[in-house]
Amino acid sequence: MGKKVKKEAEPPPKDVFDPLLIESKTPETVVLMLSSPETEVLTKACDALYKFASKGDENKVTLLGLGALEHLYKLISHEDPIVRRNAIMVFGIMASNHNVKKLLRELDVTNPLISQLAPEEDVVIHEFATLCLAHMAVECTTKVKIFEQGGLEPLIRLLGSPDPDVQKNSLECIYLLVQDFQNRAAVSELNVIPPLLELLESEYPVIQLLALQTLEVITKDRETRIILGEKNGLDCLLKILETNELSDLHIKTLAVLGNCLEDVHTLQLIQQTGGLKKLLSLLGVSTVPDIQKNAAKAITKAACDSEIRKILNEEEVEKCLLNLLKTGHDEVKVAASQAISAMCKNVESKCALGLQGIPQLVQLLSSDNEEVKEAAVTALASLTEASHSNASAVAEAEGIEPLVNTLSAQRDGAIANAVTALTNLALQESSRVSIQSHGIMSALVEPLHSTNSQVQSKAAFAVAAFGCDAVARTELRNAGGLGPLVELLHSKNEEVRRNACWAVTVCASDEPTAVELCRLGALDILEEINLSIKRKNKFSEAALEKLLDNNLSQKYSRLGYLSSSNIITDGFYDCGQIKPGAKFLSLEELSMQELTDRRAIIFINAKPQEDLAVEKAQDSPPPISKIGSKEKARKGKGKTEEEKAKEVTDITSQDQEEINLENSLWLPPSDIILMDYINDASKTILPLTTTREQVVALAQ
Repeated sequence: MGKKVKKEAEPPPKDVFDPLLIESKTPETVVLMLSSPETEVLTKACDALYKFASKGDENKVTLLGLGALEHLYKLISHEDPIVRRNAIMVFGIMASNHNVKKLLRELDVTNPLISQLAPEEDVVIHEFATLCLAHMAVECTTKVKIFEQGGLEPLIRLLGSPDPDVQKNSLECIYLLVQDFQNRAAVSELNVIPPLLELLESEYPVIQLLALQTLEVITKDRETRIILGEKNGLDCLLKILETNELSDLHIKTLAVLGNCLEDVHTLQLIQQTGGLKKLLSLLGVSTVPDIQKNAAKAITKAACDSEIRKILNEEEVEKCLLNLLKTGHDEVKVAASQAISAMCKNVESKCALGLQGIPQLVQLLSSDNEEVKEAAVTALASLTEASHSNASAVAEAEGIEPLVNTLSAQRDGAIANAVTALTNLALQESSRVSIQSHGIMSALVEPLHSTNSQVQSKAAFAVAAFGCDAVARTELRNAGGLGPLVELLHSKNEEVRRNACWAVTVCASDEPTAVELCRLGALDILEEINLSIKRKNKFSEAALEKLLDNNLSQKYSRLGYLSSSNIITDGFYDCGQIKPGAKFLSLEELSMQELTDRRAIIFINAKPQEDLAVEKAQDSPPPISKIGSKEKARKGKGKTEEEKAKEVTDITSQDQEEINLENSLWLPPSDIILMDYINDASKTILPLTTTREQVVALAQ
């Protein structure tokens, strides 16, 4: 046999490059590698970029500056699944950066990402594609694109993925999308409720919480609430509340149930299955403030519907609310008080709540927390509206004084509702007298100065309610309340203007107040209002008429005539007809003018000078009180003779000041001749038995 000859190895083809291992430590080089046509290079480059971007936000910004996203955008649709997967992983991790999201929107990356959510794609692709979409769905424009490009359906399908990360990212994206009303309606049609209910049983709390948050948003729509009831979702929610181990989910579960309570159909379903009674009993034993607060808020929202109020009353929701008032947490007290206000629209609830709730609410008026005070006084205003028994209960609970004190609260809502409650109480004579004894008119001056139209309106309404009493009108006049009341006639708010006109009508019932209102310009403002077709109303016309009828001197001067019902009394004077827009001068102002050859001013006054001085003093604000001086004198028993002498001197000087003040008051002259004539005529006429004889005798 011949010897075998060893074959020489064939040299590699000339067009093939020898394998080259590249080791790079700079991101610039790796970004350049993204332009390679080789699959293996692309795979390794994307993997390296993913690790680099995962280390922090600064690295993401670096890659953004190097133009990595533009290259990666081309790779997310690459034919090789591994390259595609790694590129999407980089997108998912980088999308948390704001500037990255901005560029991704410009690249219109949503459509290629949605296409990667197909069932046949790798679970890692699903995870990072949904992560990227979830980061981008924060922006409104991206939400619209995802909806228009059909992203909702694959996202809902992925809620059933076996991978919890895919579930979480898909759920988070859906939660962000359903913030828009259009998307809420769409997810209901795509049957999102069953997968959401399944996720409530997930072993991962973050997924359970996201599912509840999504349910909370979508159950704001009535159709979704109905579907939730049909799919036994209410039972699932109640089971969560019954499970102490799931206490972290109770608050959000209540939020979902709170939405369900707003729908009569759903609420009836809960009631029929015993769920409502179970829910209220759970609230009764709960000691978690957030749960109590959210439960009360849910009742407040639900109580907007009359049928729902009726159902809640049947389940004795009032007991639950009254118990919540007893808690030591201010937020719970506020929410419970607001729920009481809402339930008061039901007559049976108003009676039940008033019986036990009024004493508790009155106590809350003394709270240091202004929000608690506002909520409590709002509840009292609702309870006392058209309720004689509740109004009496407030008075019996010694609520008048704290209500008057609330008129100086910091919050406009508290002031407005305190005024309303006091006005409701004023319908009872005994309560009205008690309120007036607490200085209601003086307390109303500050609300009349308010810039809040609701406070202005309520305050003017209260002035009308309490101004029927002459003492109250005097108090308001002396406290300076007529000025701000007149200013409210200028209001552009129709309700404020109407109530101010009514208050002026009531306050103008006596001459001193009517004269003061005219002096402050009420007459001119009312005349201007009545010239306007839009602003004129029956109240403004009545106010103008009342002002003139109780200020006859000005009425005669303006109109040139008096009505048959107008009776001239002492103090009437005729200074001639004044021109439109001219100021009407008081008798005192006229007396200070120099004598002219113009017509004389006719003044009727048959009262003695002493009587005039007494009346003038009564109309004036009270002088410096002597009570304080007497009090000091009682306390000075152990003082020296010099100190006592000094105090006596001080008291004497104060008395002298009061005397001087009284002497400084201008008094109109009395007509002694007229007074004698009236006395003589009275002696002649009064003994006559018939009116005819009296008229004839007077004429003679």
